[in-house]
Amino acid sequence: MVLALTVCGIVVALVVLGLFVFGLRRRLIQRSGGTFDCSLRWDVFEEADTSGKGWSYGVARYNGDRIEWYRVFSYAYRPRRVLERGSIEVAGRRLPDGEEELALLSDAVVLVCVHRGTRLELAMSEDALTGFLAWLEAAPPGQRVNVA
Repeated sequence: MVLALTVCGIVVALVVLGLFVFGLRRRLIQRSGGTFDCSLRWDVFEEADTSGKGWSYGVARYNGDRIEWYRVFSYAYRPRRVLERGSIEVAGRRLPDGEEELALLSDAVVLVCVHRGTRLELAMSEDALTGFLAWLEAAPPGQRVNVA
């Protein structure tokens, strides 16, 4: 009986510790500001895939001429993807369709981009999209920016 209570106590403590670390990591990522919720689908095909598969929920952070994208459900403090402003080409935007609506946040807009030859999709709120496009267009003189 004592052993069972001890094991249950350890399991509960580990779950609480894990949740605390998730929260602390997100707080550290957002500490410097310039963050927004952003789902990402990497290396997608030319035609729109509305199955909802492949999306990863995350947090994106502006860092100079780069966007650093972090998975929400991860303990890694390093970004999972880094997108350079000069290498991002916007190919279009669309609203989520089909099962994709269930995989993304309710007010999401999908932005189709190409980064160094890799096609990707970013899903973010309308406000975050406005900020992202303004950040892209605010590139220093001499940098090529392609916004459709």
